[in-house]
Amino acid sequence: MIVTLTGANGLIGKALNGSLVAGGQNVRPLGRRAAVPDGWSWDALVAEPPAGALSGANAVVHLLGEPIAQRWTAGAWRRIVASRVEGTRRLVETLARLEHRPSVLVSASATGIYGDRGDDMLTETSGPGGGRVASLCQAWEREAMRAEDLGIRVVLLRTGLVIAPRGGFLARMLPAFRMGLGGPLGDGRHWMSWIHLADLIELIRFALENNGVAGPLNATAPEPVENREFTRILGETLRRPAVLPVPRLALRLLFGEMAGILTDSQRVLPEKALHHGFRFAFSDLETALDDVLKRPRG
Repeated sequence: MIVTLTGANGLIGKALNGSLVAGGQNVRPLGRRAAVPDGWSWDALVAEPPAGALSGANAVVHLLGEPIAQRWTAGAWRRIVASRVEGTRRLVETLARLEHRPSVLVSASATGIYGDRGDDMLTETSGPGGGRVASLCQAWEREAMRAEDLGIRVVLLRTGLVIAPRGGFLARMLPAFRMGLGGPLGDGRHWMSWIHLADLIELIRFALENNGVAGPLNATAPEPVENREFTRILGETLRRPAVLPVPRLALRLLFGEMAGILTDSQRVLPEKALHHGFRFAFSDLETALDDVLKRPRG
């Protein structure tokens, strides 16, 4: 299989590239702004993807996007939106001009589409929520779904918080927790939907290979946890106290409007993945954190 992979120099892209290559797939990597080894450079803010990277591909995995974990200045938010919405539009328009199109497009999205939903259990059939990020995700997904009109199977990968050995949101939390200064965010009662990086990579491969998987696909572990529970388990894994709450006002001062994504409650369940027989290697948070932080067991 020939797989075109955008966002190949990101946390998920690097891991997926390695997994696909190890599995014998022919990967054509595209990086954001900077070229990637043996690949192409694509600045989705200003240009269409290189047609040569797409021509003859059997599948496309589209992960490219400006990092959302930054202070949302006017300029930063424009880049966040443009890289996702306009970048995906440019990708689909390029696919439309190909004589031979890929059979499947797996396009990144996020659980942020559900907004702040309290204790509601959210599956792929749940409607979108309100707020800035939810609106962005809806526009992002609409552009990807246009590929269906081209006869391409489209999978919308609604990814939660990715737990990885290096990088991602966990890397930002660890310094404070290792010093014993970690704690719940706000009252800690909001739900966190997470997924181990290894399970996310396997789920993407599962979506590529299974023709019955289409439309929204929640890329989250089966057992979301409240933030206070996440904090407790992370502290126990590191053998450090984790009892110092971080007030919402402090988060707002530190991160601006972006702080909302740290305290929005999203209790997301991977109903479709489980229905199609996908098996998670890391279903519970303690096992996932043990693995990425390599805590001795016994």
